[in-house]
Amino acid sequence: MAKAYGRVLIKLSGEALAGGAGFGIDNAVLNRVASELCSVVANGTEVAVVIGAGNFWRGRQGTEMNRATADHMGMLATALNALALQDALDRLGAPSVVQTALTISSVATPFNLRVAKEALENKKIVIFACGTGSPYFTTDTGASLRAAEIEAEALLLAKNIDGIYDSDPKQNPNAKKYDKISFREVIDQNLKAMDLSATAMCMENGIKVVAFGLSQENAIVKAAAGETIGTLIY
Repeated sequence: MAKAYGRVLIKLSGEALAGGAGFGIDNAVLNRVASELCSVVANGTEVAVVIGAGNFWRGRQGTEMNRATADHMGMLATALNALALQDALDRLGAPSVVQTALTISSVATPFNLRVAKEALENKKIVIFACGTGSPYFTTDTGASLRAAEIEAEALLLAKNIDGIYDSDPKQNPNAKKYDKISFREVIDQNLKAMDLSATAMCMENGIKVVAFGLSQENAIVKAAAGETIGTLIY
């Protein structure tokens, strides 16, 4: 399969990792994701990953909590998914590194851009956890930030929905799916592909975004190879 990008950052939806159960980690989904990541690396593309935590906790669930506390809980929850993915990669014999924006030194290393780039160049899969390390930011923003820092050519959004629509397809059966849409249109229409700060960061840094459904077989491999899948934001 032809290689479309030299380096990508893949944002995995925590919710999508839960599979049909809607909570926790579906091992079948996790193992499939790990296998697909290995295929992308084998195809010659350097791979970094950011994982959300919607399968465990979202900051907005802490309605009676201090916002910073609730967000820190969400950041810590992403570390659970990061370690699970690393374990799945280990079982496939694929070298990987977990770096965290919050210091959890007994299980992962703190974020270090130089070390991350060296690992990518050595064909290791780099998994970034704990978002930006600061409250009031989503993992989407964390993903766009890391994508800009590592100079990724594309941000691949693996979600639990197969692209970007003009309205919520779960609520509107007539929602229109976009094959392509500009960053400016996403911002002007306030579409919920990513949060606005993440969208603006990708636009300002010239990082293509591909939003696609994780449930499709070999979806990650196809997106990394530049095949038409999901929605391209340019």
